Amino acid sequence: MSDDLRMTEAELMQLAVDFLTAQGLERGHATSMASVLCAAQRDGSLSHGLQRLPGTRDTIGHPAFQKAPQLRVEQVTPAVLKVDADYGFAVHATMSALPQLIASAKALGIAFMAVRNGFHSTALWPVVEALAEAGLVGLSMNPTHDWVVPAGGTKPVLGTNPMAFAWPRPGQPPYVFDFATTAAARADIAMARNEGRAIPEGWGLDPEGQPTTDPAAVLAGAMLPFGGHKGSALATMIELMAGPMIGGLTSAASARFDEGHKAAPCHAELVIAIDPKLLSDPSDEAAAEAMLGAISGQGARLPGARRHGLRDVHQRDGIPLRHALYEQILAGIAGR
Repeated sequence: MSDDLRMTEAELMQLAVDFLTAQGLERGHATSMASVLCAAQRDGSLSHGLQRLPGTRDTIGHPAFQKAPQLRVEQVTPAVLKVDADYGFAVHATMSALPQLIASAKALGIAFMAVRNGFHSTALWPVVEALAEAGLVGLSMNPTHDWVVPAGGTKPVLGTNPMAFAWPRPGQPPYVFDFATTAAARADIAMARNEGRAIPEGWGLDPEGQPTTDPAAVLAGAMLPFGGHKGSALATMIELMAGPMIGGLTSAASARFDEGHKAAPCHAELVIAIDPKLLSDPSDEAAAEAMLGAISGQGARLPGARRHGLRDVHQRDGIPLRHALYEQILAGIAGR
């Protein structure tokens, strides 16, 4: 018997919304969070899908968390948008203000959105993909907690610090990537621990600072950046641009803010939207397509293509969800 159920996207969405509203979230808040988790599940990004639902209770239980946040949106200049998430889930603030960001970028060519004071527990790609579907180039980034040792160091300073980028493409899904600046996402290490699997060498250190393939030891110790000093430099850039530059917390400050509650990181997120039509001409679009086609045409991996392929399959055949996770979510809905 298969370990997976098959559900429609609407059924999956209802399940996630029911779970979050059972925890006391206002419905709009719950819907924003559920939509991104369900998108990840639909596209096969399981580490950022409904696996994250049970853990949201730790975040919702944080003393600062607001179940019905009062979002505050400030248009600082025609190109700069500030959004205060009021200590709810950051994705609710981001998605709520996205239409305003899109309108600014299309009017001006480029626009920036700084989302502050939000708990972040989702993938970044759904936001930049939405920008690309509106014809814009999207870039997003945020710090996390100080789980990561900088290249050549011995003590955690940096976060996993993900960044996501999306490029619109005519007549087909956009080019999208989303990755942490660590050798692996923290959620992937947690999945390996939950499933009793070892992880590859080079992903992290144990609490004594020694290399290990034990995911539990890495989660208790420290993670490593990808590419040595290159990943470390990118993570540092994200700390600065999505932290002090926009009035947000660094990863170390976010960890201190948590005070041991094991909530999702609370920090800021920077989103940049650019309208390529104001900078280029039709021949440039053709050049971009030729370059992307040269990658996929030789069978090389084009980021985002696997997700879009799985999306088509799952929309036809149903989205898989593990029985055990389904039962865990139902228990949360029932208040157990």
